[in-house]
Amino acid sequence: MFLYIRLFNESFAFAFNALRNNKLRTFLSLLGVTIGIFSIIAVLAAVDSLDKQIKSQLNSLDSNTMYLASFSFGPTDVPRWKREQFDQISFNEYKYLKSNLSGAEDVAFQLFVKRENIRYESELVSSVNTVVVSNEFTDIQVLEFDKGRFYTESESNAGRPVVVIGSEIAKSLFGEFEPIGKKVRLYGQKFTVIGVVKKQGSGLFGDSNDVSIFLPANYVRNRFGDNNKNFSNIVIIKPKEDADIEGLKAEISQVLRNKRGLKPDEIDSFFVTVIAGLQDTIDGIIGTMNLIGWIISGFSLLVGGFGIANIMFVSVKERTNLIGIQKSLGAKNRFILFQFLFEAVILAVVGGLIGLLLVWLGTLAGNSFSDDFEFILSLKNMLIGFLIASFIGLISGVIPALSASRLDPVEAIRTGI
Repeated sequence: MFLYIRLFNESFAFAFNALRNNKLRTFLSLLGVTIGIFSIIAVLAAVDSLDKQIKSQLNSLDSNTMYLASFSFGPTDVPRWKREQFDQISFNEYKYLKSNLSGAEDVAFQLFVKRENIRYESELVSSVNTVVVSNEFTDIQVLEFDKGRFYTESESNAGRPVVVIGSEIAKSLFGEFEPIGKKVRLYGQKFTVIGVVKKQGSGLFGDSNDVSIFLPANYVRNRFGDNNKNFSNIVIIKPKEDADIEGLKAEISQVLRNKRGLKPDEIDSFFVTVIAGLQDTIDGIIGTMNLIGWIISGFSLLVGGFGIANIMFVSVKERTNLIGIQKSLGAKNRFILFQFLFEAVILAVVGGLIGLLLVWLGTLAGNSFSDDFEFILSLKNMLIGFLIASFIGLISGVIPALSASRLDPVEAIRTGI
């Protein structure tokens, strides 16, 4: 045991001397490992941060929540020219579904509209994300309020000019003043502010609630009509707790097909997307990002591995005489082998630790510049980086270490003279 501790100390001393005496050569050799570890761990950290942010936002929705639309939220086999012929989901169809779906707990109607400007007295916020939905929306997607409330069913059905605003919108328009009950201007008309949504943070699926406003779908329908080509309609469906998801999908399809009078040989002229399926798609994208990161970073690690192998061959050449002396004094082959293997691993780990340090500094810088998105460097990813660096050092040092351990002591001493 003490032998290997001494071996480790000597190897560390040799590695340190190599770093100190051959700074440029060592720097160039370790650069590949540093860049490779930095690239891999940076990608893993970024993807983990993105994954956490996505899941935290999807937590506000039941994973079985469904989106019914004339377009698909995910990959589809239906060609684009065919999809463009599909009719939009109408408000009447939403009401029909709401009355006839036995497996649905809540059904909401949403219009995708263009961004609008919102004004309060002399204050103006331009190009605001405008969420036009029926009152059931807040029963499907959990909204927490700093102040006020969401609009009621009667306000929604009547299309009253009321609006719920995000925290950043409230701050921009009213500063420290009370926003509830104030009149803001939208669509050339005054709207009463009835609620302020609690601060959420950055959004990954478009704008977050902080920079959004919510107003009744019937207001926009009454003002612009149901056949406005600038709007896209969807229906959001929350299943009952004990509902069979595939059964509900089939029920939605059957009810809407009957409503539209589709023949048995005609395909569905609409798409039903389940959040869980969307999560699977996102997981696939994240997996692909990880794979691409590993492939790109692998080239840097390969170059770094060759660099370490090169520096180890040079180290063996420079210390041939010393190896001969050690062997003539009784040092066994495995002692020489482990000595150079430890040195290669230590050199690679130094490069890996530098890469990890750069990632850590990057996460600190990212978090200091962004209040909404949190960058994470987990202990798991740090361990992965350390193990990869150690493995690269081990693989890169095997051949040089074997060549050193097999040197004939007499020839080694003679060569070094």
